[in-house]
Amino acid sequence: MTHDILLAGFGGQGILFAGKILAYSGLMDEKEVSWLPSYGPEMRGGTCNCSVCISDDPIGSPLVLEPSILIAMNTPSLEKFVNSVKPDGVIIVDSTMVDIKVERTDVKTFYVPATQLASDNGLPGGANIILLGKLFKETGIVSAETFKKAIEKVVPAKKASLAANNLKAVQIGMDFNG
Repeated sequence: MTHDILLAGFGGQGILFAGKILAYSGLMDEKEVSWLPSYGPEMRGGTCNCSVCISDDPIGSPLVLEPSILIAMNTPSLEKFVNSVKPDGVIIVDSTMVDIKVERTDVKTFYVPATQLASDNGLPGGANIILLGKLFKETGIVSAETFKKAIEKVVPAKKASLAANNLKAVQIGMDFNG
């Protein structure tokens, strides 16, 4: 089993944080893992993406050029990466921020209004984690327990109170049927 995951959006949307949670999840499940962040010089508001590989086998390159899973948090990211997703891959879109549809028929696409759900549930900045919840539900990429432990590990000790919000966001993503 190998999952080549690409998370993409604007700086400030929590792309790198979400990628770190995925990477720690893989580590905790004793998988081979790579995490490679990439962002423009603008940082917040600039383009940002993160490659995460989770595999049973050694990983040859941390760069994900043909993702099996794409999480797109804005329209430019979806436009840029949609055609690079492998056939039979999964695309998860924040439909609050993306105003186009995926026209490919050889991938599974899920539209989650993650930014709106985060706002409605008092979770500012939680859209990225809601999308991870949807990813977890649709792929079972790691165990639920591992996913929760990874969130607790990645949230800094000085912000430990935010772990509960992140777990709530994961549940919202898992419960969303759209």
